[in-house]
Amino acid sequence: MASRAPLRYASVALALARWGWSRRKPQAPKRILVLHHLLLGDTLMLTGLLAKLREQHPDAEIAMTVAKPFAALYEQRPYGVQAIPFDPRDIATFRALRAMPRFDLAILPADNRWSWLARAIGARWIVGIAGDKPAHKNWPVDELIPYSSSPTAFCETAAALVPGPPPARYDTRAWRAPSAGEVPRFDGDYAVLHVGASSKLKLWPAERWRALAQSLEAKGIRVVWSVGPNETAILDEIDTSRARIAGTLSLAQLWHVLANARLLVCPDTGIAHLGRIVGVPTITLFGPGSAAICGPGEFFAAMPGRIVNVDPFPCRNQAIQFFREVPWAWRCERLFGDGPEQCPRAQCMEAIAATTVIAAATNLIAR
Repeated sequence: MASRAPLRYASVALALARWGWSRRKPQAPKRILVLHHLLLGDTLMLTGLLAKLREQHPDAEIAMTVAKPFAALYEQRPYGVQAIPFDPRDIATFRALRAMPRFDLAILPADNRWSWLARAIGARWIVGIAGDKPAHKNWPVDELIPYSSSPTAFCETAAALVPGPPPARYDTRAWRAPSAGEVPRFDGDYAVLHVGASSKLKLWPAERWRALAQSLEAKGIRVVWSVGPNETAILDEIDTSRARIAGTLSLAQLWHVLANARLLVCPDTGIAHLGRIVGVPTITLFGPGSAAICGPGEFFAAMPGRIVNVDPFPCRNQAIQFFREVPWAWRCERLFGDGPEQCPRAQCMEAIAATTVIAAATNLIAR
């Protein structure tokens, strides 16, 4: 696996070389960069920030770095934003950023480590969220905005980095579907049950997925199972008889499958956020994650969906968000395994009853 070290060294060296350049907050920035390297769900939650930037700066050129596998989703340039594929282990993506005309404003919506990269590529003003650790991440930042003191969805937290009123609520017309080539078709009404997750502590018990599938089929809705790459074993434990898209589709192809579905049910993963972008009615099962942070917030409030969790849950008691201490951010980032700092089983997911999810699904389908 390639190392991030070359990018880190190059960023620091160039940033220091440009340290004495004049700094001035732009009143009407013409070129804006949203700089990050986040996972899928966090990236999609930045849509509120993109919407606000476009509303506040209608004539500006706006770009955002995205992990390479996500770039295709932004093919149609939602809110007129250019997606720039970025991988800190691929020095060529750094060179591509450096070759672009200078940005008047760089916004860091999560990790301030990228402030050094922003300074290295010549950004004239850098804005980030205060409280990041260790402190050296913040040194090149020109303006630090405090994290919200009350429960706030991440989509609103990121948008707060831009002055002005909140953006208009998300409308699916703002984000046209990407091209995807050949996409599997499923006849009749169907629901996508995405059972995979980045952590074993987000997995819902197999027998409850089966109970949900049986309930949906009793209502005349076909079940299509879904997991990500390398997660086929999770699905094999649940069911081997029904239709499946087991990590074989690109995100752009999955977009089109979701767009034609009656329902999406999944743990708190990036696919839940993709469901909101597409506009499919989505049920999100929250175990260790924070529904306050990763829920729809005000920006996505018009999208059909339900959050299902057991709140409060005793061991969902860690208050850290993006390396910052956030007193209201009750969540759990423990790993699966033995030991006092880890979780041997997903008790918070096991606490979610199949009947609760079935009731939420029945309600959404009826709408």
